[in-house]
Amino acid sequence: MTAADVDAFLTAPPALRFAFMVKVVVGPIQDLGQTARGHRRIVDILGGEATGPRFSGEILPGGADWQVVRPDGTIEVVARYTIKSKSGSLVYVQNDGLRVASPEIVARMSRGERVPFDSYRFRTAPRFETSDPSLKWLETSTFVGVAARTPDRVAIGFHEVL
Repeated sequence: MTAADVDAFLTAPPALRFAFMVKVVVGPIQDLGQTARGHRRIVDILGGEATGPRFSGEILPGGADWQVVRPDGTIEVVARYTIKSKSGSLVYVQNDGLRVASPEIVARMSRGERVPFDSYRFRTAPRFETSDPSLKWLETSTFVGVAARTPDRVAIGFHEVL
């Protein structure tokens, strides 16, 4: 293997395969204000669904999205919730990401307004845990999430990196 082979391998973009999407119903933003970590917000996860060619189920209530709003308006998200698969198995999800938008778009979203999906970037890096052997592929795969926010929902398409 030559250095050029390594360079070619490392610079080639990975392929992605759509696995499933989640549509999560969320509660209103709980704004804690400025804390030692930053401007802290918490958004309760009330339920929802997961659907797709590789996985489907129900998002159980009880999770939340813990957010820090950076001074530039970028929002760091850490969502933790549980999905009950169609077969009844439980899957723990921790989904970390960033939502980046202009101050004007951030203000509009904070007021509960709908904004065009191409007016901001919202990407995540989910991790999954389960005891179900048929779902272990979730634990051994890498995913990227493409997300969209509406006033009462978050929708995320999970794409497996091949």
